[in-house]
Amino acid sequence: MAMKLEMRAALAATCLALTLVAAPARADVAMVTGEQWTTSSDAVKKAYLVGLANMVQAEVAYHAKNPPSDEQSFVPRLARGMQGQSVDSVRMSLDKWYAANPTRLKRPVLDIIWFEMAVPGMKK
Repeated sequence: MAMKLEMRAALAATCLALTLVAAPARADVAMVTGEQWTTSSDAVKKAYLVGLANMVQAEVAYHAKNPPSDEQSFVPRLARGMQGQSVDSVRMSLDKWYAANPTRLKRPVLDIIWFEMAVPGMKK
């Protein structure tokens, strides 16, 4: 019981951190896009990615004894697809993708992480 409360508290703190990181970029945007990404400092980019990674880790730990199926949650697939990646490698990949696609800055960061990194990573 105490472990579940701790995990919920960690998840809530992570969600709050993500909100605080994204809010200064543009308060009226629910998703962080390339517009915010390309104008953010490396420190802000790393904070966003650390928050995302912590959220995934909290979800995996919360469901450790009874993990959801791939159909119930994208988190197990995201974790598998991103294996071997570091915060810096993801940050650099995102920077590279947006630099190569300057006309697609409205595409959300999570969309790039999922379709350009995690999905191909699951095929390896």
